[in-house]
Amino acid sequence: MPTPDPTGPDPAGPDPAGPDPAGPDPAAFGPLVGVEWLAERIGGTGPVLFDASVGVHRGAPARIPGARPFDLDGVLSDHTAAAPHTMPAAAEFAEAMRGLGLDDTDTVVVYDGAGIYSSARAWWMLRAMGFTRAAVLDGGLPAWTAAGLPVEDAPAAYGGPRGSFTARPRPGLLVDAATVSAALADPAAAVLDARTRERFEGTAPEPRPGLRGGHMPGAVSLPFGELQGPDGRMRTTEELRTVFATVAGDRERLCFSCGSGVTACVLALGATLAGREDGLAVYDGSWSEWGLPSPDRPVTSGP
Repeated sequence: MPTPDPTGPDPAGPDPAGPDPAGPDPAAFGPLVGVEWLAERIGGTGPVLFDASVGVHRGAPARIPGARPFDLDGVLSDHTAAAPHTMPAAAEFAEAMRGLGLDDTDTVVVYDGAGIYSSARAWWMLRAMGFTRAAVLDGGLPAWTAAGLPVEDAPAAYGGPRGSFTARPRPGLLVDAATVSAALADPAAAVLDARTRERFEGTAPEPRPGLRGGHMPGAVSLPFGELQGPDGRMRTTEELRTVFATVAGDRERLCFSCGSGVTACVLALGATLAGREDGLAVYDGSWSEWGLPSPDRPVTSGP
């Protein structure tokens, strides 16, 4: 499946640091880049590379050379929140990014060990903090290794100087349950659920204890894997446009949910690639919050 063109315009505008001598202006690529693009620019003054793997892929003994750990299971989640993977406060996020050596003028590429799974979450978090110079690696580490490109036999790590990252929160990119409730009642909005259809319909158990099965009344099922081809890369721009036109029509606002706010960001990535740049939001608590017993958060089952 071909990768969408990484050289399209960036709404953030021209790069103040100037052009990339190895190729296009690094601020000019879109939200997705291919392994060939990265292989030509890795190292030296190339993009900052983050490994955002979670679960069994976190701390795996192989990484793309130079990758730094974007630790979604650890420091880059708010562990005081009831739901996992909740966005930390802006000050805490900025401190973590500075500790990873990220500067405001850097360009970032994020990948994960599953393909395109948790890397989209890291990309969306950066956008939510006002950093638009970031892209997801199409196909992630599996695509990198399938291309015969080199890996380092060590987990992602960083021991360099601190960066100058500044958090500039963008309200509305990460939303709460009240905002989702309003979207469910709004004919101009659609709430799309990235979980499997079996979990959406309530025929498969939730992997986290204490959660009800089913979905929000009025939500639409869109499993995140349907945005990817058999090779694990994102579908073409035209295919993605067709998918979102089918599930959401011409609704102006799209809100994405999943199990814990991770794969919902794959839907946000797909919608962005499809040209729906505005009116996108991710429900941070997702089903880990909505699925808890509560009269204020109704649940239904079936298609």
